[in-house]
Amino acid sequence: MSAESITAGLGAEYAATASEAYRAALQVIESVEPRIADATRKELADQRDSLKLIASENYASPAVLLTMGTWFSDKYAEGTIGHRFYAACQNVDTVEALAAEHARELFGAPYAYVQPHSGIDANLVAYWAILATRIEAPGLAEMGAKHVNDLSEADWETLRNSMGNQRLMGMSLDTGGHLTHGFRPNISGKMFHQRQYGTDPTTGFIDYDAVAAAVREFKPLVLVAGYSAYPRRVNFAKMREIADEVGATFMVDMAHFAGLVAGKVFTGDEDPVPHAHVVTTTTHKSLRGPRGGLVLATEEYAPAVDKGCPMVLGGPLSHVMAAKAVALAEARQPAFRQYAQAVADNAQALADGFVKRDAGLVTGGTDNHIVLLDVTSFGLTGRQAESALLDSGIVTNRNAIPADPNGAWYTSGIRFGSPALTTRGFGADEFDRVAELVVEVLSNTQPAAGPNGPSKAKYILGEGTADRVRAAAAELLDANPLYPGLTL
Repeated sequence: MSAESITAGLGAEYAATASEAYRAALQVIESVEPRIADATRKELADQRDSLKLIASENYASPAVLLTMGTWFSDKYAEGTIGHRFYAACQNVDTVEALAAEHARELFGAPYAYVQPHSGIDANLVAYWAILATRIEAPGLAEMGAKHVNDLSEADWETLRNSMGNQRLMGMSLDTGGHLTHGFRPNISGKMFHQRQYGTDPTTGFIDYDAVAAAVREFKPLVLVAGYSAYPRRVNFAKMREIADEVGATFMVDMAHFAGLVAGKVFTGDEDPVPHAHVVTTTTHKSLRGPRGGLVLATEEYAPAVDKGCPMVLGGPLSHVMAAKAVALAEARQPAFRQYAQAVADNAQALADGFVKRDAGLVTGGTDNHIVLLDVTSFGLTGRQAESALLDSGIVTNRNAIPADPNGAWYTSGIRFGSPALTTRGFGADEFDRVAELVVEVLSNTQPAAGPNGPSKAKYILGEGTADRVRAAAAELLDANPLYPGLTL
């Protein structure tokens, strides 16, 4: 279900109704703070006028967006369905139950928890649920207590220290992992005694034998799989075998590729849900819903995950849970599978477009929705490349590459993603043209001089390049309008 099918594909009446709703909403906002209404209109205009290639962004449907602007925003609803700490939550119960139902059915999971506000919240809920199941519950049983409040101060300190001295292993940040997978500056790296696995230094692919050896040596309580900048698929069945060998809980963060799982592009060993004990995700990105988080779990871990509030979370965002339910309902439609397959096909077309123009890619290509370009072949840092592309109307983000010589701030890579432009209706030919435009920009960009040699941030973009590329991009964008028929 592309943006076009959500609006024009459902008829002019749908687009007209959405336009009327947004115009009315902006008029109300304008009556209170006109600068916010103005910024909102400008944001839509900017998104319509740029090639959005950020892998973690997409375009939600008008139905999803409108769902967030309701009086569900006003409700406090700590607790769980039918067991709230506030009165009058019966409608919130309906919303949460529907969102969880759609999530279970969409992903084939025994249990779904839809309260997390974000991906990091979802991961924190998962980590603490694992600690509660694996460490706290057995500790309480050994001490003859039913609840932590029943423990003496000494016993509580013993149990608390035990929970704070566990091991986690996840994919390293520079090889494509996420900062919440045990990166030291992140809370996940401070919660656990952590170690990270990487990729083969020659191919850039995950070396499962090397991962297995590292896991046997480190023996983590939690083994995390999933990525934010790894352009290949993962064999989750094999990762589960590695986890089982040392008795680790296997957790998968599928925030980036949840849409490819929902759309059945990833199946069998590449679908994490049948293999992981706990799966986390965001609901935006390739899933194309509102910004938020979600946790899926086996029956073993479900009771602890269900205590996300008060364990990690406060009041759930009921209006966002409602929007999650709408987005998940959209993802259960047959058209979403077509969209998900197009996301993968278009990423392949983008990668092929770079390769045939001699632009270096990490791992040499892609088989998911991510393409990671090594910009050192252009003599640039990631920061310079990102800025030059933005000047030319191409929105991306710089990203570290394995063993990145420029570190996590300047970087040596640019990460591209296909979900957003696929939502606009772009196909393989358009993505090949995008690759051509990217190469044109980078080939006409050079580092500027710095006080100690070439700058890592400043750059010189060839005269006329930005205007030329913006004009070419406009042709692609005009042929694939964002929210066609929606006027403000």
